[in-house]
Parts: sequence; structure tokens; C-alpha cells
Amino acid sequence: MQIPKQAQLLRIFLGEADRHDGKPLYEAIVLKAREMHVAGATVLRGGLGYGHSSRIHTAKILRLSDDLPLVIEIVDSPDRIEAFLPVLDGMMDAGGGSGLVTLENVQVLQYGRQPAA
Repeated sequence: MQIPKQAQLLRIFLGEADRHDGKPLYEAIVLKAREMHVAGATVLRGGLGYGHSSRIHTAKILRLSDDLPLVIEIVDSPDRIEAFLPVLDGMMDAGGGSGLVTLENVQVLQYGRQPAA
């Protein structure tokens, strides 16, 4: 699979406790992106953060949290990202509607291995 040099980065901020159809929302999003042949997705787990509610979520030992902040980063062509956005919107709404979604243009420098010369 190839990604054009001019691509888009979709970034989704949500909580670890957010759910969709009985499973973690972050997992459902990544699996749906894979099903739709989006080039790649990565889930990053944060140790500390807050969002719309201004409630601090932390991974400190004395204050165990089951709702740590997560960021999902998805990179692909603008067309594939655009096709994924309505699906994501439905999943976010079903997962409680909380979270932040951003989109930015990026330049892809390398994706996977280059064929040997």
C-alpha cells in the first residue's frame, strides 16, 4: 500500500474508559480503520491529561485510573481520511460523544520498506 507524499493526519483524543458496542472505543476505531483499509493507526496512552471536563486523569501509583487519556493517530490520503470521518463521527457519538478530533496536512517522508534497487 502506498501513501501519497501529501497526506493527512487524523488525531483523536479520548479516554480509555470510552466504549463502543461493549468494547473499548479506541480498539473499535483502530479495527474499523483497518477494515476500511486505512494505511495505519497507532494508539498512544498518556500518563496525565485533562479535557473538556477539566478533570485530571493520571497514572500516579497512589491514584490508579481506569480512564487514562489516549490519542489515536491515523495517517492516509485525504480521500481515505474523508471516507473514514463519517464512520468515526458515528462511533464517537455512540461512545458518549466526548473527545477531540483534529485533522492536519502532513508530508510523508517514509512508509514501510523501499524496494531494493
